[in-house]
Amino acid sequence: MVNKQHGFTLVEIAIVLVIIGLLLGGILKGQELITAARVRNLADLTAGVQTAYYGFIDRYRAVPGDMPAAQSCGTIGREVPKCPSTGVGGDGNGQIDSFDEAAAAWAHMAAARFLQGNYSGVAADAAAYTNPAPPPAAPNNPWNGFLLLGRTADYMNVTTGQPPRLHLITGRNVPVNIMRELDVKVDDSLPESGILRSAPAIATATGFPTVGGSDATCADTTPAPAIWDINADAQDCNGYFLY
Repeated sequence: MVNKQHGFTLVEIAIVLVIIGLLLGGILKGQELITAARVRNLADLTAGVQTAYYGFIDRYRAVPGDMPAAQSCGTIGREVPKCPSTGVGGDGNGQIDSFDEAAAAWAHMAAARFLQGNYSGVAADAAAYTNPAPPPAAPNNPWNGFLLLGRTADYMNVTTGQPPRLHLITGRNVPVNIMRELDVKVDDSLPESGILRSAPAIATATGFPTVGGSDATCADTTPAPAIWDINADAQDCNGYFLY
């Protein structure tokens, strides 16, 4: 007897290719949905902080974190860390300009019910500010990078001699594709202009360097204007929302 071996027909091959195409399409669509959800999460997080910051100022006529510690217990309430004895806070100069004040800002806004969370309210330096031991000094982004409210002139394409601006650091460890999509969603898609800008490289960052630094490959400054370098696949990007 002669054994006949049958191959796949064109119809069978076509069906297999269609199934593979549908599977790949589903995977890609799923990745797009995950990216969109992460971008929306980060956008909502930063918008919530901005709302809380200005809401606190409207209610108390003081800057969160900068409000003097002695005033915080009586003005905000006993839920402020170290109350009713000393409280936490700053020097009352109208600016958040130290790690201690940056930490106190989160404690003040949380105690005033503008934000959720429980924060220590104190941080002598960058190491203390980024210490995850409970209670933390600051909230995290979804990639465990610490947010920070402060003032800086150390953001991409800043004009020399300009005074420092209030900014919210989105936190490190954000993938470059997420930063770009966030910039597209809320600003102009460019890392050197608008209200959302790329943080400088970690080695050159000043002011709040450990918290405010970024991978040097996140932004490609070769073209004009500079762009988020999604081809570099950087995974430690950081942005500054300028207020």
